Amino acid sequence: MSDLAWHTALDDKQSAAVRALVSAAEEDAGVSPVDEGVLRRLGRDDVTHLLATDAGELVAFAQLDVSVDAIAVELAVHPAHRRKGIGTALVQAIVERAEGRELRAWAHGAHLGAVALARRFGFVEARALWRMRRSLVEPPIIQPDVPAGVRIRPFVVGVDEAEFLRVNNAAFDWHPEQGGWDIDQVEEREAEPWFDPKGFLLAVDEHGTVLGYHWTKVHEAVGDAPPMGEVYVLGVDPSARGMRLGSVLTAAGLLHLRDHGLRDVMLYVESDNNAAIRVYEGLGFDHWDTDVSYLRR
Repeated sequence: MSDLAWHTALDDKQSAAVRALVSAAEEDAGVSPVDEGVLRRLGRDDVTHLLATDAGELVAFAQLDVSVDAIAVELAVHPAHRRKGIGTALVQAIVERAEGRELRAWAHGAHLGAVALARRFGFVEARALWRMRRSLVEPPIIQPDVPAGVRIRPFVVGVDEAEFLRVNNAAFDWHPEQGGWDIDQVEEREAEPWFDPKGFLLAVDEHGTVLGYHWTKVHEAVGDAPPMGEVYVLGVDPSARGMRLGSVLTAAGLLHLRDHGLRDVMLYVESDNNAAIRVYEGLGFDHWDTDVSYLRR
């Protein structure tokens, strides 16, 4: 029988155990069981954690963000401890702690166990994110046709944050996670070990004004899976629409990742964003799998 305990900020030992659990689950399933932001917030006291231990070993955990309208939940069970009722115990404890508030939980990769657990507790599908991927070898990447008066250059730390935020928040004013950023979100990512300003490409006009950007990311090898690139975020200032900068910036980022020695690249896109999906399909991306957000009222 597992012991469940609630915590706010986790100490270094607890955080290391969570990271090891997430790595084991990712290697087993080929996709991380939690969003990257979960790991950044392990040591912070603005979220709540539920840890499940068995004989002192961490076997499952959950993170709750109660600062949003619907409590945001991310959880993971160690692959060696699945099908023992631990996930059920975690969700039951979370439902009780919510005391009737709405809960929103992600099933990354739409893992069958997570889907079944969501349905068992009355969660309904509220949102879906596609993961799309393509080879960086074949088909060939089309060289970007950069519009006259526009150049593409790398991001400069300490200089470009304000312009990036202006464009990002205009481009994603509708988006629940990507919109409304401030400098804290940028600096958190600049501090990540994967951050590389050379892979953060900006399209600027002759005055230096940022028109759009393509922020790439490199995922480390997991198990037998080699490193993979990601179209981390791609945004274009609404005032620059019609210049086809989305395709230009995407291609530029893919070339950067290919020249970095990577063979594959992936991206996330809202499943109902048909315009963006058509652009990515035209650039050689295919649907890979789906993350599903479940809501319980």
